Amino acid sequence: MMMRHSLTFLFCLFAFSAFAQVPAPVPEVDVAVPAHEIARGAVLSESDLTYKAVPSTRANESIARSIADLVGLEARRALRTGELIRTIDVKPHALVAKGATVTMVFESGGVTLSSTGRAMADGAEGDVISVLNPTSYGQVQAMVIAPGRVRVGAAPKPSRVAITASH
Repeated sequence: MMMRHSLTFLFCLFAFSAFAQVPAPVPEVDVAVPAHEIARGAVLSESDLTYKAVPSTRANESIARSIADLVGLEARRALRTGELIRTIDVKPHALVAKGATVTMVFESGGVTLSSTGRAMADGAEGDVISVLNPTSYGQVQAMVIAPGRVRVGAAPKPSRVAITASH
């Protein structure tokens, strides 16, 4: 009886070992991750980031890979040390805040006119936002060109259009 159990055990051991396969190693890729804790709203710099090797199956198109692509962007949420950064976790750094007073600049034929207005949306460099003229209460579309400055009128094609949130 003992011999029969031993033979059954050995048969099962050899039979199942034939089906056991060692999984093929998954190639790894380097992706950018925070080198330390990063607070929500912080603008990322090169010293904030490092590279980490992760399985290529985890580094899909929603994961930011390059440090160069992340430098200058703003964290939408707190980022933990070593965690993967998704592209939705960062956004362009706003040079103009919603509700802030901005200088509207209009340039044409060597003449420059400027006035103040109120930004109706956040905007990063190159974004087109609505600006309220406090005198006429009219809204104009303007391109963000610098912190607190927007260009009104004939301007180059915008890189992005800021969406005004309605509350």
